[in-house]
Amino acid sequence: MTKQLPVEFIYQLFSLIIAIIIVHGVYVSIVRPNARQIQQEQAIQINSDPNYVPERSTYIVIKDFEQEACFILMLWSISLMGYKAWQVTQERKILQMDLVPLAEGTSILPEDTREFSRPIQALPENAQGFLLPRALLTALHRFRSTRNIQDVSNAIRAICESESERLDSELSMIRYIAWAIPSIGFLGTVRGIGQALSQAHKAVQGDIAGVTQSLGVAFNSTFVALLISILVMFLMHQLQLAQERVVLDAEDYCDMRLVRHLQSQGV
Repeated sequence: MTKQLPVEFIYQLFSLIIAIIIVHGVYVSIVRPNARQIQQEQAIQINSDPNYVPERSTYIVIKDFEQEACFILMLWSISLMGYKAWQVTQERKILQMDLVPLAEGTSILPEDTREFSRPIQALPENAQGFLLPRALLTALHRFRSTRNIQDVSNAIRAICESESERLDSELSMIRYIAWAIPSIGFLGTVRGIGQALSQAHKAVQGDIAGVTQSLGVAFNSTFVALLISILVMFLMHQLQLAQERVVLDAEDYCDMRLVRHLQSQGV
């Protein structure tokens, strides 16, 4: 497990850098030039026709720095969840393997545990770090040393609960991002309202263009941030559900494929 931590950290770092490059490149080359062009065209239309009502453009809604930061965090969180989802699929593949080959009605005695441990120990090193191989090896070693089936069940339950807590703690970064996205949107709201208030004297004189534009910044940033937050929270809950199901399925695997076949001597 210690070898995976640096790899995951490097993945997180590079995924953040890539998200910044992609989003900023799209904003510089597409979003902001189109937004400026649309604003200029709308200003000409407003000056020529007082009754003209400008249409709400997507480029204008997402053009500000707060929205750009929200999209960066969204891509980063999706990449982090993608890495976690890939790990879940690897756990699922292990669950499809018959790691304890037993015929129906066959019992496992404490003396047999070493033999049944060999197929699990023969797995690749990275595969042995997954939940199911660890739980099975722990159960077999516990049965060999204690010869108590209840101790084996308790050991399996303990390792599954520990894995569930670890997976939950590893989602803390994604939870932080999900919290940070609407917070950045509210920062845009504060900035837009502040700019609008600084131009209140112009509105008194009849020039409300600057005030309306600043208020647009305020409302657009909150609108985009809340939409992105809803998407990120939905994906995070789906990932958490998949992780919890893997842990429960691994515990069921151990109970059905191993524990019910254990038999102490003299029983």
